Amino acid sequence: MVILMEKFKHKKSLGQNFLKDEKVLNDIVNAIDLQEDDLVIEIGPGQGALTKKLKEKNVNLLCYEVDFRTKDYLKKLEDEKTKIIYQDFLQSDILKDISHIKYQNLYIIANLPYYITTPIIKKIIDSKLCVKAMCLMVQKEVALRFSAKVGSKDYNSLTIYLNYYFDITKLIDVKNTCFDPVPKVDSAVVKFVAKKNNYMVKNEEFFFTFVRDAFRQKRKNLRNNLKNYDLVKIDEILKKYGLSLQKRAEEVPIEVFIDLANTL
Repeated sequence: MVILMEKFKHKKSLGQNFLKDEKVLNDIVNAIDLQEDDLVIEIGPGQGALTKKLKEKNVNLLCYEVDFRTKDYLKKLEDEKTKIIYQDFLQSDILKDISHIKYQNLYIIANLPYYITTPIIKKIIDSKLCVKAMCLMVQKEVALRFSAKVGSKDYNSLTIYLNYYFDITKLIDVKNTCFDPVPKVDSAVVKFVAKKNNYMVKNEEFFFTFVRDAFRQKRKNLRNNLKNYDLVKIDEILKKYGLSLQKRAEEVPIEVFIDLANTL
């Protein structure tokens, strides 16, 4: 079933592609076991198709919408458990915004604008929110990088950065025809579950810088990408895992990168 959208002049600059497929909307909402005392943050509710589905769960709901033109669609959805903040999510003080809400678990569910997907997720991580899980609609190509396995062509520094914090699974692919207007690319729904046991990293800033350097030129091996580091120490650690400096970064698991960074 497809939800018919009212006439609305979508802004390409805001990445507005509104999800209209009933089944996909249900799949997103049902991907997380929501309870009435939970808090859900939705980013970019648009005309409220996903918002309406979330309200059926009777959860505490906080939505961030940057486009004031959607107010006519969203204001009828507000009540004591649902609040809309008309503000750029990237500029918001999220901890302050949720400080007055009593809730059990915090979840984030959203159909993200493609052009700011990574900045939004980074904002969530940097805000130190105790997010239990997220269910996000993103560009399919990006979803493959988020959930990539070591050794695959999609495995990169962003994969490691996100998998440091979350266990990530691509749930379903979504055709571009499920949106209004129809984007040029397909999408995918990705689930992020917060890791229960964080990795033991001595210096996170150094760790992430080291990983980015290892992937700096994807076709080059570790010896070339990491020539500004102590290659002798790196080689010693790699040998413990049956690896060498001739390998590319895409062949190195996150645990090995952590051992390397901690040693250096």
